[in-house]
Amino acid sequence: MGVETLVDVLGQNVLTTTIGKIVGWGRANSVWPAQFGLACCAIEMMHTAGPQFDLGRFGSEAMRASPRQADLMIVSGRVSIKMAPVLRQIYDQMPEPKWVIAMGACASSAGMFNNYAIVQSVDKIVPVDIYLPGCPPRPEALIDAVVKLQRKIRGEPLVKRPA
Repeated sequence: MGVETLVDVLGQNVLTTTIGKIVGWGRANSVWPAQFGLACCAIEMMHTAGPQFDLGRFGSEAMRASPRQADLMIVSGRVSIKMAPVLRQIYDQMPEPKWVIAMGACASSAGMFNNYAIVQSVDKIVPVDIYLPGCPPRPEALIDAVVKLQRKIRGEPLVKRPA
């Protein structure tokens, strides 16, 4: 009988990882969005939860009306100056860690509303993790943004570089 190493004894029966990766995996696969629909993009956001696109396949089916139960804010549509403090208050009420997706051209850069009444970008109020372009963006694009956010939460690169 020779000297057996731990790898020889256990073989492929042990899975090793770090606690951080396990926590990141759990957080990434259970992102619960808070609804913050302000304009036409909100219709597309609601459409993603329907049976045709089924955002629930990605762990985000539980769209919450309460900010205390959500960790993702999807700002869909234009934000007026009067709505900005409300947006910030809802963001502040969300538990840590929290993420934000700016959905549509209006949330990202005010779109065609370049005037005094509309906030020119949501990132002036809350930090934004993912910008989703379009007017309005399709539900598939929102699902792609959620998947990219999940990759970001897990610590994976968002774009694969060619070798």
